[in-house]
Amino acid sequence: MTPTRLFSAPDSTAGSLRPDLPYGEVCAIHQPNLFPRLVTLAKLFTADYWIVLDDVQFARRDYQHRARLASLDGSWQPQWLSISTHLPYGRSTSIRGARLADPTRCRRRVAQLLADHYRHSAYWPPFKRRLESVLTAFESTDRLADVTELSTRLLLEEVGWRGQILHSSDLLAPGERSQRLADLAWLTGATTYLCGTGGMRYLDPAAFRVHSIEVLPFQARGSGIWASAREVSAVYALMLVGSGALGRELEALRGRVLEDDPRSGA
Repeated sequence: MTPTRLFSAPDSTAGSLRPDLPYGEVCAIHQPNLFPRLVTLAKLFTADYWIVLDDVQFARRDYQHRARLASLDGSWQPQWLSISTHLPYGRSTSIRGARLADPTRCRRRVAQLLADHYRHSAYWPPFKRRLESVLTAFESTDRLADVTELSTRLLLEEVGWRGQILHSSDLLAPGERSQRLADLAWLTGATTYLCGTGGMRYLDPAAFRVHSIEVLPFQARGSGIWASAREVSAVYALMLVGSGALGRELEALRGRVLEDDPRSGA
């Protein structure tokens, strides 16, 4: 996963030529989440690259600083794993501006709750070793976004994603909601934008059509690990079936989703 490169958009991109950039055709744009839900991980896995939406307003009721953990014993009593967060500018604080309120305590809570839920899994020992990179981050940064993005990177690496990561804060794309998302996708050379069910409720596809970008609805439904995909952290599925099996599940879903893309010729 290579670092971002900086771009600036022209005042009006509507009549501009599409940039020839090396990231790929399929783009996902999503806030950094703490150990994201399986549906979010699946969307990022399906994309060639992920634009981390880190300069929008922080939302306490979202998944930016918390994750739901479910036990493996079938009791199905999800528990919130939350990171105490300080907002220096109040409710207007951006995601990248949010700070860890007590990094030492946060690290201890993350380590303890994950161990409490998953230490009996056969897949826990190797995951625990790789989890150390996330835990160590609490000692070197007080930025919430650094830790949450790293937790997502860890899960993507576990399932074998080979895409690239960029950051919206490094890309000059003014505008509101649909227009900004469309411009971010255009700036980075996308031909297809993956949109979750929540985004489809407000997204204006016309903003993307101006740039000849196809909006592709993304859904992950089914039984087994997918039954809780919209509620529970992907760590649950990883500890249930292992990185190899989960990677194959995500690859199969990716194939089905992209077959529905009109540009695929299917």
